[in-house]
Amino acid sequence: MPLSDINISQAHHLALLFSDVAAGPGLQRSIEAFANQYDTYLLTDAEQIMPELLRGNFDVLFLDIDGEGLDVDKLLPLVRQQFSLPELPILLLSSPLSEVKRNAALDKGATDFITKPLTANDVVLKTRNALAFRHCFKNHRAARDLLEQQVRIRTAKLNMLIDSGLMMSREKSRDRLLAHILREGQKLLHCDGGTIFLVTQNKSLRFAIRTRDDVLPFEEIELYDPVSGKINDRYASTYAANHNKTVIINNVYDEQRFDCSGTQAFDIKTGYRTVSLLTVPMAPRNGQVIGILQFINALAPETGAVIPFPDDVVELVEALAAQSAVALDNLQLIEGQKATTESIIRVLASAIDTKSPHTGHHCVRVPELAMMLAEAACKQTQGPLAHFNFESEDQWLEFRVGAWLHDCGKVTTPEYVIEKATKLDMLFNRIHEIRMRFEVLLRDANIRRLETLLEGGNDLEADQKFDREKAELIRDFAFIADCNMGRESMHPSDCERIRTIGEKTWLRYFDDTLGLSQQDTMRLQADDKPALPVTEQLLSDKPKHIVPRPPNKVPDPALGIKMNIPENMFNYGEIYNLSIQKGTLTAEERYKINEHIIETINLLEKIPFPDFLQRVPEYATTHHETLDGRGYPRKLTEKDLSIPARIMAVADIFEAITASDRPYKKPYKLSESLKILSNMKNNRHIDPDVFELFLTSGVYKEFAVKYLLPEQIDDVDIYEFIGPSP
Repeated sequence: MPLSDINISQAHHLALLFSDVAAGPGLQRSIEAFANQYDTYLLTDAEQIMPELLRGNFDVLFLDIDGEGLDVDKLLPLVRQQFSLPELPILLLSSPLSEVKRNAALDKGATDFITKPLTANDVVLKTRNALAFRHCFKNHRAARDLLEQQVRIRTAKLNMLIDSGLMMSREKSRDRLLAHILREGQKLLHCDGGTIFLVTQNKSLRFAIRTRDDVLPFEEIELYDPVSGKINDRYASTYAANHNKTVIINNVYDEQRFDCSGTQAFDIKTGYRTVSLLTVPMAPRNGQVIGILQFINALAPETGAVIPFPDDVVELVEALAAQSAVALDNLQLIEGQKATTESIIRVLASAIDTKSPHTGHHCVRVPELAMMLAEAACKQTQGPLAHFNFESEDQWLEFRVGAWLHDCGKVTTPEYVIEKATKLDMLFNRIHEIRMRFEVLLRDANIRRLETLLEGGNDLEADQKFDREKAELIRDFAFIADCNMGRESMHPSDCERIRTIGEKTWLRYFDDTLGLSQQDTMRLQADDKPALPVTEQLLSDKPKHIVPRPPNKVPDPALGIKMNIPENMFNYGEIYNLSIQKGTLTAEERYKINEHIIETINLLEKIPFPDFLQRVPEYATTHHETLDGRGYPRKLTEKDLSIPARIMAVADIFEAITASDRPYKKPYKLSESLKILSNMKNNRHIDPDVFELFLTSGVYKEFAVKYLLPEQIDDVDIYEFIGPSP
């Protein structure tokens, strides 16, 4: 609502005013006259401002910044350390000549200002706004305190409920939980045996577990008649499930309410004698029955004879059933959460695949390769990896999730950078733009030849000159086009020739500032629109080719990023790009590619992972680190990298260098790929023990058969790469 609509009325507000001896009394009278609900306390000693604020309960602080002895730069930070901006409004009283000092004070934490001489409208409006803001703050704080109190009360109640089923809630295995429930129920009832039925999605009861060792029946008991659709209450088990009520049968052979023929037939078949039967529904918090506990033949503690189930223990087993239902429901929810989490992550990887098919397959293959290598590591019983093991399914899930998320930051990387196949690629291959300039130069040469002929010049000389110019242009363009392709290295003489060719000129007649996006227009300089026609170089690096780096594109220091950050976001200069020494990426684009790991950290740091997924960010963000501390983004060292993190690094690199679907590189053969990994091992980029396991376990070959092209798979002698680093 508008500040003017907020009710802040009270008998008096207490204000503290600082000014000097000469001006202070007049300012005090003006404030109290214009805002008559104020009691204003005047201070003329600036040293007393903080003590008075701490002693009194002031609603607002007026500071005459023209008063003598006031050091605003020193005072305001001290005040704001004790009182937040909405907690204590600070109104500056300043003359029009004090604008610089006033603005500096506003930067230091003052709320607003009133220009001297004071007027009634200014004083009333700005004091009211300040108090209304303070009023909102106090109400918000009161509401927050009330909410925190309610949360504490509700949490205490939840803790009471959790404590009642603590033992079962600790169990993470569904099968062990069911066995525990049945075993505890049998002990509690002192009976001969029991069975658990679970309600299926098809509205039937399925045998889940029982105390007898014989094979569980495959038949399910329908909760509804399949023909009429009516509730099936023929059996004690279906009645208990349909109505959420406990059924006690003292003797199945005398029972008239329910059909016990199935139990009697079982007795005839096995020679067992069922007498008493207790059927208890399991229903969690929502009241929907999820299963049935059924116990048979209560035994007399003294004699062991079969007796009816005593009434005094029925309530106990109902409590057990309720706790069991909650524990089982929680376990199913957790399993569902885990399944949902993995599904979402797979969807994210698929989204990256859709965005860039050339790298999306990487997001699918790396997790598979990492899991293969982790499984091989867990099987080791001797050697340096013998101590490593994932001891629970949660640890496996944690590693899988980390593997699936290892490149999730690539959703922020522009496709044209990821897929930059040539040096001049942007959203299109700019070699065509440069080729058109060569076309213009060739046509200009031909025009000069024709003009010479028309003017009666020497035909032979004109033709020969044109042929020389044409051949030179063809050679130069072929050279530029060849430089446009990513190379292993560029010779300095090649870069010099690029600059020499770029110094050739052509005549531009059309305005190249038309039809630009707003962003491109903002990068134009004052001299980017010369009078036309204008002579331009064949190749150039112009100011408009530079995209500056915004301040918000610098990583938060709290993330511990230690990568070298280029000054500019992008540099599209033609000579600059053609002179790239290796590959097709500029330093800015290479950082943009590598920045995906920073974005991965940013994304994962914001996710409140549960306890069993706490190491997901570690597994997902360390695969570009190296043992020698020269990796990125945090330059971690050997002591900082866990075995799973080292496994991720090997999986990531091997998939990347063997991938056959990248537009900017050829797929390496298997022997070449392992040679590269071996060199990285020798340079302490990857873990030698993990690399040796990769070879000796046969994981490299298993993955190659599944994902590499047949022509990539050549003969490999793994023992050429096994052994200590030189």
